[in-house]
Amino acid sequence: MAEVIVNADNFESEVLNSDIPVLVDFWAEWCGPCKMLGPVVSELAEQYEGKIKVAKLNVSDHEELADKYGITNIPALKIFKGGEVVSDSIGFKPLPALAQWVDANI
Repeated sequence: MAEVIVNADNFESEVLNSDIPVLVDFWAEWCGPCKMLGPVVSELAEQYEGKIKVAKLNVSDHEELADKYGITNIPALKIFKGGEVVSDSIGFKPLPALAQWVDANI
């Protein structure tokens, strides 16, 4: 399953109302570390297919959602369960570290 692109129109249905935990990648095109993290997030999406949904939100295009969830630094990852943020991770981390973080929070 590829990552789902989320925006103001589908954030509620794709993230807040999801039946499974959702990892949201808050990123921007101009962000170097975000570009480094992109392939790692894609790998997580494949590795955890069926266990979590992986969504990407461009903070430059959707500042209101970034503000709502307190995004002040990117890349920022947040795990949502039952419509609530249960954990977050800021900055680039390698796949093993992020997989361990996902395992601990789903």
